[in-house]
Amino acid sequence: QVQLVESGGGLVQAGGSLRLSCAASGRTFSNYAMGWFRQAPGKEREFVAAINWSGGSTYYADSVKGRFTISRDNAKNSVFLEMNSLKPEDTAVYFCAADRRFRLRLGVAQSEYDYWGQGTQVTVSS
Repeated sequence: QVQLVESGGGLVQAGGSLRLSCAASGRTFSNYAMGWFRQAPGKEREFVAAINWSGGSTYYADSVKGRFTISRDNAKNSVFLEMNSLKPEDTAVYFCAADRRFRLRLGVAQSEYDYWGQGTQVTVSS
């Protein structure tokens, strides 16, 4: 079993930055691809970013490309999401997710991830 706990959310002004963290349990963390998703009020959960097991491959949603950076530190069992140039449209609950299976391409669908954190709220004011 894998447990994920997000942290780092908060209130920030438009144009500001936040760094989200996801702490994972277990000794097999390094075998998993990891992703970030978000869900705004009244909207479906959407893909944000993903990173493969080694950290050598990343993929971003068009809406955050160039502004967000996903990274990981396997020695610390952690994944991060650096968010810059934040917009009010980025306001959402952000979820960390783990994909336990090897895939040729990084997953962008919720169904491709096996474990989920509880989420951390990010609010961007204008």
